[in-house]
Amino acid sequence: MSWGTELWDQFDNLEKHTQWGIEYVDKYTKFVKERSEIEISYAKQIRNLSKKYQPKKNSKEEEESKYTFCRAFLTSLNELNDYAGQHEVIAENLTSQIITDLTRYLQELKAERKSHFHDGRKAQQQLESSWKQLESCKKKFERDCKEADRAQQHFERMDADINVTKADVEKARQQAQVRHQMAADSKNDYHSYLQKFNQEQHEHYYTVIPNIFQNLQDMEEKRIERLGVCMKTFAEVDRQVLPIVGKCLDGMTSAAEGIEPKTDSNQVVESYKSGFEPPGDVEFEDYGQAMKRTVSENSLSNSRESKEKPAGKSKSKLWPFIKNKNKLMSLLTSPRQPPPAPPASSPPLPSAVPNDPQSPKQPKEPLSHRLNDFMASKPKMHCLRSLRRGGSVPEDFSHLPPEQRRKKLQGKIDELKKDIQKEMDQRDALTKMKDVYVKNPQMGDPASVDPRLAEIAMNIEKLQSEEQKFENWLAEVEERMPSKSETHRKSVIYETQNSTVSNNCAQDRESPDGSYTEEQSAETQVKAVANRTSCAPESDDEFDELETIGTCKALYTFEGQNEGTISVTEGELLYVIEEDKGDGWTRVRRNEEEEGYVPTSYIEVLLETNAKDS
Repeated sequence: MSWGTELWDQFDNLEKHTQWGIEYVDKYTKFVKERSEIEISYAKQIRNLSKKYQPKKNSKEEEESKYTFCRAFLTSLNELNDYAGQHEVIAENLTSQIITDLTRYLQELKAERKSHFHDGRKAQQQLESSWKQLESCKKKFERDCKEADRAQQHFERMDADINVTKADVEKARQQAQVRHQMAADSKNDYHSYLQKFNQEQHEHYYTVIPNIFQNLQDMEEKRIERLGVCMKTFAEVDRQVLPIVGKCLDGMTSAAEGIEPKTDSNQVVESYKSGFEPPGDVEFEDYGQAMKRTVSENSLSNSRESKEKPAGKSKSKLWPFIKNKNKLMSLLTSPRQPPPAPPASSPPLPSAVPNDPQSPKQPKEPLSHRLNDFMASKPKMHCLRSLRRGGSVPEDFSHLPPEQRRKKLQGKIDELKKDIQKEMDQRDALTKMKDVYVKNPQMGDPASVDPRLAEIAMNIEKLQSEEQKFENWLAEVEERMPSKSETHRKSVIYETQNSTVSNNCAQDRESPDGSYTEEQSAETQVKAVANRTSCAPESDDEFDELETIGTCKALYTFEGQNEGTISVTEGELLYVIEEDKGDGWTRVRRNEEEEGYVPTSYIEVLLETNAKDS
């Protein structure tokens, strides 16, 4: 059906319809634009989400990468990031293939429609102008005919009247003839204009308007077709990224299927295995016997008696299982360095000086010297507590348990080997280049390569020295680690240890900074750790229950600057909660919150049978 023949009289309605069609194109363009903005916003949010949960660049990332479920999650995040990129591709394609195209086409459509309706209005104006001319001719013809009739009637009346002169009658006759002639001319003009108008009107309604309406119809059909193409493109843009989106989803699925619970659970063992042996049997504690407190558990004179008597309240928990390790370290340790000498201005009391001949602690001095020499001669291992306070990690990883230390050392050796191999590859390449320069001097000066070769040789020598150092540490760790054949004897070892726990606790006490010494003697490290920790309290509550064993008076002012010590002023009265163990330090308490070690030579100790009663 053609608009030109069927809608020849619907010019105004067609104008409204075509305007609505253009507005609809503009509406669809806005819809696609908003969809593109949504895709961009969605992609941005997905990217931000992926970035938010990406592992941070720190040591924890290395730990997480060991587990399959962490690697699977990281893979899912990366695939999700690629998935967000496909939504960005959708937005870009919608903009380039639909929005830009429709925006340009919309301008062309508006111009074309305006041109067609301009031609239609022009044709209507021409037809209306012809109609007005026809109406003018018609009215003139009508008017002239009426004038001719009146002139003819006037002539007839003049001619019938006998009183009228002949001249008047002739004048009336001539006037009537003139009117008739004018009517005839108007009739001819009206007839000619009528024919012309009919011809123009026929051409207008059967040629001009149909052509204009046909052009409008073609324009409308093209608009609808273009809109359909855009809608199809709208769907194709999504369909084009579906294969890549499917690959992203397949990657997530594969990553999830690659999770291995057994491997992850075994990795926990690899990450936290210390290399220590489990503790042995706990000794029987007979509370029926009277408990007698010795002056010093570690003195040479009382060491034999402590083997025969029950060890008091022996603790069976090892330090890895203590809830509050910081408090344990603070309570069980005394300062590593020897106590400072008292001020020379006022000599201390004889009973307060450890080296005085009258001092009752004279027998403990050889043990104190040997303990200090032993601790000074052993490599120190800083505990994790001191590392968390900001201390530097030892180069030999001595702050780690044996098994973890072995793994760290092995990893460092592998890194050094890679660096050495890299330097060797550079050396070989430069050597070949130098040979080429020697054979072809025009290509370069062989001497220009020598400085770099010398630098690489120095680097290789330095790296090999580092490698040898770490290999020595590794061999030392592997020698100290108990072999698997000794595992079945662990209960026998710990039964032997239980008899000497009370004597070895003080010798192996940790220092206030949390470091501990590593055994290098014939005794295994397991025995050393067990001796150090078997006297540890089972819970933090036991620390609060430590009773005072006497009082003391500060003879001098002491500024406790090391961790584990406490500052005192001259003349201050304090409670004694732990005697000197032979290392020159006494543990005192000011109140329920403040306690620590002070040099024994700085105080005057008054031991009491029951300090709580006092």
